[in-house]
Amino acid sequence: MYQLVVFASGNGSTLQSIIDSIKTHKLEANICLVISDHSNAYALQRAKQNNIDTYLIQNKDFTKRDLELATVLSNYSIDLIVLAGYLKMIGPNLLEKYTIINTHPSLLPKYGGKGMHGMHVHEAVIRAKEKYSGATIHFVNHEYDKGNIISQTKVEVLSNDTPKSLSEKVQAAEKIQLIQVLNRFVHYEI
Repeated sequence: MYQLVVFASGNGSTLQSIIDSIKTHKLEANICLVISDHSNAYALQRAKQNNIDTYLIQNKDFTKRDLELATVLSNYSIDLIVLAGYLKMIGPNLLEKYTIINTHPSLLPKYGGKGMHGMHVHEAVIRAKEKYSGATIHFVNHEYDKGNIISQTKVEVLSNDTPKSLSEKVQAAEKIQLIQVLNRFVHYEI
């Protein structure tokens, strides 16, 4: 079975989408671990409710966190790490050993980089009067949102869209896109 680790910092709705796709056999994979840097992240509760191991990151320092995560992950057999709303930079120990992908709520390279996450992205897209936004799934490297793009899905930005309504459209597209991409990994098409 294809083994996933999911990193999440918040609500975990993308994690839930992966869990639901596994339960309904739309994705032939297993989530062996969910990692978060926030003790109150609802993603941890979602994992526990589904009998998935969880781990709360202890170190805030970049180098110590990288070593901590490398030690924790060494206890698991991992095919792919998915960053699903995880906002911290990934360190060299993980980048050298694992394939890591990230979901981002814009059409990269637009509206990417440090500080561009969640509503900040949607607010910037609307301020710029973009006609399209969307979701990008990309490989993770040593720079925020700069890894090679795997897949993008466009959504139209309507004149009456708010950051919240645009966020809802992008998240819906992103969840569908992520399951499609994960299936490509599972079936060795990437």
